[in-house]
Amino acid sequence: MGQNILIEISARHIHLSKEHLEILFGEGYELTVKKMLSQPGQFACEERVSVIGPKGKFSMSVLGPVRERTQVEISLTDARTIGVSAPIRESGDVEGSGSCVLEGPRGTVILKEGVIAAKRHIHTTPEDAKRLGVTDRETVAFEVNINDRSLIFKDMVVRVSEHYSTAAHIDTDEANAVAMSGTVYGTIVKLRGNGLADSGLTDSDLADSSIA
Repeated sequence: MGQNILIEISARHIHLSKEHLEILFGEGYELTVKKMLSQPGQFACEERVSVIGPKGKFSMSVLGPVRERTQVEISLTDARTIGVSAPIRESGDVEGSGSCVLEGPRGTVILKEGVIAAKRHIHTTPEDAKRLGVTDRETVAFEVNINDRSLIFKDMVVRVSEHYSTAAHIDTDEANAVAMSGTVYGTIVKLRGNGLADSGLTDSDLADSSIA
């Protein structure tokens, strides 16, 4: 623990199933790669889709490749802005999640479930997981020291796979909470029973430094 992990901001985006891709863009349509992303095999597309809720809509980037099920990933602020429900879920866990309308150049999809706010997480290779002392599906605390808004994110899920590139993913709300800008790293930290980070200070030290 205590080793730096690159933090990447996951802005709102959508993953489409093949069925929904063809409804929105036409039969036999193939996604157009705009740029490759840090996770192997993942890419941002030239295509965009309108995600519509009762209070408004967003034009959102499509990420490829196609998936088994359509998934819309937005922040909680985004969800309130367009008036949709977005439960905090791990990627792929869309049962009973939020609904919206998707609009593309060739058609419309009424998405009954699939809108989520992605649970913050760390992708890591098996080699890096061993170095970091973590295991797949483990929940950890993650400290970000930046400017005047340092904080510790609890409940961060670790995902381990040989198909990953090691990086931490947070959404725009979480990035704004630490005023994140540019290249930023964080560290996995151990928490004591009172929920405080293992900073080397004792409880007495903390009590002495507090303001009555």
